[in-house]
Amino acid sequence: MRRRAPGTGSVAVALAILLGNACCIYPALAAEAAPLRDIVITATRVAVPAFDVPASISDVPAAELRRDSLGINLGDDIGFVPGLLARNRNNYAQDQQISIRGIGASSTFGVRGVRIYQDGIPQTGPDGEGQVSQFNLDSAQRIEVLRGPFSALYGNSSGGVIQIFTASGTAPGQVRTDVGYGSFDTVRAGVDASDAVGPLAYNVDFTHFSFGGYRPHQSARSESFNGKVDYTFGSRRKLTFIANILSRPDANDPQGLTAAELAANPDQTDPASLLFNTRKSLQQQEGGLILHLGLTRRQSIRLMGYYGHRTVLQFLSIPVGPQKAPTSSGGVIDLNRDFGGGDARWTWQGPVAGRPLSWVVGVSYDTQNELRRGYDNFIGGTLGVVGALRRNENDIARNIDEYTQGSWEFVPRWTLTAGIRHSEVRFLSQDHFITPTNGNDSGAITYTASSPVAGLLFAARPWLHFYASYGQGFQTPIAAELAYQPDGAPGLNFGLRPARSVNSEIGAKFRMGRKLRAGIAAFNTLTRNEIVVATNVGGRSTYENAGRTRRTGAEGSLDYRFAGSWHAQLAYTYIDAIYIDAYLTCTATPCATATQLIASGNRLPGVPHNDGYARIEWGRPIGWRASLTGQYISAIAVNDANTEFAAAYPVFNATGGYARDFGSTRLSIFLRLNNILDRRYVGSVIVDDGNGRYFEPAPGFNVLAGFTASFH
Repeated sequence: MRRRAPGTGSVAVALAILLGNACCIYPALAAEAAPLRDIVITATRVAVPAFDVPASISDVPAAELRRDSLGINLGDDIGFVPGLLARNRNNYAQDQQISIRGIGASSTFGVRGVRIYQDGIPQTGPDGEGQVSQFNLDSAQRIEVLRGPFSALYGNSSGGVIQIFTASGTAPGQVRTDVGYGSFDTVRAGVDASDAVGPLAYNVDFTHFSFGGYRPHQSARSESFNGKVDYTFGSRRKLTFIANILSRPDANDPQGLTAAELAANPDQTDPASLLFNTRKSLQQQEGGLILHLGLTRRQSIRLMGYYGHRTVLQFLSIPVGPQKAPTSSGGVIDLNRDFGGGDARWTWQGPVAGRPLSWVVGVSYDTQNELRRGYDNFIGGTLGVVGALRRNENDIARNIDEYTQGSWEFVPRWTLTAGIRHSEVRFLSQDHFITPTNGNDSGAITYTASSPVAGLLFAARPWLHFYASYGQGFQTPIAAELAYQPDGAPGLNFGLRPARSVNSEIGAKFRMGRKLRAGIAAFNTLTRNEIVVATNVGGRSTYENAGRTRRTGAEGSLDYRFAGSWHAQLAYTYIDAIYIDAYLTCTATPCATATQLIASGNRLPGVPHNDGYARIEWGRPIGWRASLTGQYISAIAVNDANTEFAAAYPVFNATGGYARDFGSTRLSIFLRLNNILDRRYVGSVIVDDGNGRYFEPAPGFNVLAGFTASFH
């Protein structure tokens, strides 16, 4: 039986009745009537409390993600953000699997459908593919997660936005060092230093991480550096320099398991991984400058520019036979990417008709030039090595976007926020590998779209706000999806069209002093031309457009601090994500005629119906502390045909720790018990894998211990 998504009307009515009576049920809380000042900028590009924004946006202190935890993976401790599903693959040869309200769940590599930013600098390329592997949680101040229609104001592939902000240095200066040791030869060590002296402030961090793995051929090692330097000159001028470096030279890839392999032994590794020594090395360096200029008391300009370089060398397990085809790209991927861009933004804030207005106008430009080479992964009978050259091309993507948005409290208690963004995305492929049996695959294509968004917020009470929003978005194919045609013909897949979406939501936000905050939202996303896998055989994936899809659901969250030392967090997300239109897909490549039916009503793979999270924590910054966390995720389809599923599971973690001050030094220790019930479950899935290796198993019971020393 198929569950129905909750009706948005009934959700709003029930919420109004429940929260409208909150002042009578909790008179002491209502008397405080002072909302939490969780200031955000991602939705409006102007610093405002999240409570006053007509959008679903969460402000997450980064300290909550690194306290008593590994502090490496964004997906480990962010389940309290409703609508966000961040799953740790425990495979550092691949990025984490991130989706927002079901968008991005089908990505088999990188993050697509969700925009990624660091300190306002895009970590998503012009084609819509991004990564979070370079996020440094040690030096972060907070993370903002924007969901719903207002994400479209960030352009291509913005079904949601995740933005991490590096903390600025403050006086007195601080040096913090931490070390963690855990199961599977897990080691993490880091040092962070920050200070502010006169007009200069800095925050620099270095982190080392190594992982032995609980499956054969799963080990990884990485080092990361992140730095931020602020220079303030004058009363309204500031120059910020951002730099980050990631080195992951040796990340082995155990790949996914088939259903039979998973049932036999979830800790095993597919034999092909060992045969071909599947692995990945990654290097990335990036720097950016941001200039804030206050022209007048009401006007300001922000100028941002950035440049970076990324290299990837990845060995796949493609058999030797398929690589002998004249059009094969081989089994080794060698990427060398230069990327950069800039953004210029003018902001005005002041009264219009006696009511406060903020207005932003800007333009952004981003470009990447990737030299993509492919090699055989064999030489004679030796496998897992760089063999003959099979692919050599420059894949270039550029975008130029103009945007404007404003927010106006046109009458007391009513605020209108609206904006529009026009995007032009151009792809260009220059083929340098031309042989008598492999023709010239060069080509170019340009996509354009305009994305309007509007939202209305009603401040029913100082502690209760209702809102509704509507917007249109789009998602172009990424470069890898354009690379091949399903029928095996040479050239780019220019028949692939961008997906277009219509997004709407209604919701309410509830704040009672500094003790209680809650929110609920109902949402709907209708998409046409959904980009889906057409073929996936022999290591080469091709893509096509399906018809219409629908993602309907509701989310809610509660954050409550009570009895002095207790803190509870609850989050729940329900999503019904289905194909509205049936379509035909392929079962082999090359694919001259699609024959497999994907029926109307089939579930979109990678999206669970239910995702629930609960956390109870006791303690204060000094002294003893403890917490218990539980998360439940329902069954997930792993392919479009819905013939196989990853089973539902609950998982529980527990932590305990102690902190004490010794003059200007604070020492803190912790012990973390992960998966305390030793539940064997699938931590993430590889959607539509051509070999049926859909399942990436999570570890059983494991332990992590560590300490932190902070010197002021």
